[in-house]
Amino acid sequence: MIRIKAGGRVAAFALPATWGAVAVTYKFVCPLAQQDGLGARIASSALFFAVGTGLIAGVRRALLRELAQVREIARAAQRALLRPLPPRIDGLAVAAGQLSAHRGADVGGDLYEAVATDHGVRVVMGDVRGHGLAPIGTVAAVLGSFREAAHDEGELAGVLRRLERALGRHVGAGEGADGEEFVTVLLLEIRVDGSVFALNCGHPWPYRLGRGPHAGAGGAGVERVPGGEPLPPLGPFPLPEVLPARYCGRILPGEVLLLHTDGVEDARDTAGRFFPLDRALAEAAGARTPDPDALVGALQGALQRHTRGRSGDDMALLALRNDRHRVPQQGAAVSVKFRAPTSS
Repeated sequence: MIRIKAGGRVAAFALPATWGAVAVTYKFVCPLAQQDGLGARIASSALFFAVGTGLIAGVRRALLRELAQVREIARAAQRALLRPLPPRIDGLAVAAGQLSAHRGADVGGDLYEAVATDHGVRVVMGDVRGHGLAPIGTVAAVLGSFREAAHDEGELAGVLRRLERALGRHVGAGEGADGEEFVTVLLLEIRVDGSVFALNCGHPWPYRLGRGPHAGAGGAGVERVPGGEPLPPLGPFPLPEVLPARYCGRILPGEVLLLHTDGVEDARDTAGRFFPLDRALAEAAGARTPDPDALVGALQGALQRHTRGRSGDDMALLALRNDRHRVPQQGAAVSVKFRAPTSS
């Protein structure tokens, strides 16, 4: 593989080298180049202009080809790390998207995943310190650990401890950027009745959108999930011995949870104003039942307009809508039917 790459680079620069050889040969061998007449000077100037143009064009083509290869590698890394989420997971409609602060890169320091387990749908949203290509190793370590622990651990606390150990091994092996890596992490467990339990290490709490009891008069409601004070990010400090998952209420059929990284709320426009996420959510949801795909797309468009495509941090969004129609009542042998709200 390395030989192929080296051979490709040699071939890419073969034409510029040939042009250079032609110019040197003309200068020292051709008799016309040794003459001082006007005609000889015009001919020499024309030749060197053509050689210079050829050199610039050849180098430009080589660099563009190299850039295309780098971007293809970045896209492959993106697909391997942040695998496309299925549109539905155990009765939840799902959509996700991210914007990298690193120009020319499709990957960054943000991470997310959602999986159906025997304990409910488990979700992780995280943000590694730094942005662009540097945090990719840490993202891979945390996501790989979550994808196994989400199925293996009976309690959400066990999942978080596995992530902490994976990060410690990663940094201890010298894989971290400077041995001081840290990650903000939000873990959610959405059970079959819509109950949401969370463990939060320094991450923004999600928003809840819908037309249930959380909605205002005549439209979709938008509220921050009341989660309280989060724990410190993973890395600098050890987790406490007791880690009770926090109950964050329920998402009813038709309601949406919107998870995001802090790069979304910290995004600034040219005047230094922060991105108004709550207002953008209200506008994107409107009076309709929020659609995860449309919601994520509208927010990404609003973010790009707000920052004019020049964000200082990576940004990730993950939306989950409860599309379940039958929700078991807690502590009873019967079930209660809920009708998902219809779009107006």
